[in-house]
Amino acid sequence: MDGSIKATALIMAGKRSGVLDPLAQRAGVAQKCVVPVNGTPMVARVVEQVAACDRVGKIRIVAHEPDEIAAQPVVAKLIEEGRLSFAEGKFNIVDSVFSGAEGVEFPLLITTADNCLVTPEGYAEFIDKALAENAGAAAGLARKEDVQAADPEGQSKFYQFQDGGYSNCNMYWMGSAEALKAAEIMREGGQFVKFPRRIIKAFGFMNLIRFRMGWGSKEKLFAQISRRFGLKMVPIVLSKGQYAIDVDNERTFEVTERLLAKTEGKRG
Repeated sequence: MDGSIKATALIMAGKRSGVLDPLAQRAGVAQKCVVPVNGTPMVARVVEQVAACDRVGKIRIVAHEPDEIAAQPVVAKLIEEGRLSFAEGKFNIVDSVFSGAEGVEFPLLITTADNCLVTPEGYAEFIDKALAENAGAAAGLARKEDVQAADPEGQSKFYQFQDGGYSNCNMYWMGSAEALKAAEIMREGGQFVKFPRRIIKAFGFMNLIRFRMGWGSKEKLFAQISRRFGLKMVPIVLSKGQYAIDVDNERTFEVTERLLAKTEGKRG
């Protein structure tokens, strides 16, 4: 990799309008991203891991309520150093990405504030592979067997392709501003496994059939998306299954705490 290339990291830390997340309610905080997991608020943990990755330069947090996040010591320190800034969270994920990308230097690494199990090495692996592929856009995936080896309860649903099952790692790549148009795929929130109508809208009915039956390869699917958007989009398979486990609910909260306790010891 060219060491002179530094990705700008967008950390998506928004919240659903008018809805208090159950994990936030239980923890007595205003938004899920500051819920402590194994003693450390989620967003503080993700910021710390992203900042420790030597492939990352500037960091921008996209949030609806930045004050609670900015009060985290690791965040406050990076703001003071001029390395971290905030962008306004919008009504949906796509417009929030557009907001976060305004005025930043590409390429972009996009991750989420609940990706508590991704390490600096995991982000470096993703960035290196995206650059090696000369990707206009990319998405990080983990193999089903790797996810289940990390924790059998880590994920319950997987994308099925010819060479097996995969899970999304909530890591995305945009090589240039042109790639922002690919974000339209996520306008309705992604989660294609749970909502197959979104596959039809994004990729067409026949691709839904191939997807559901496991007839196609992930490479072929991404090649079809590439043709639609006019840029090279690639799947990037990451080495660790834990990268696909984020904190969505009580179950994944407990899984994440369990995995963190193995490496850090029990905290909080």
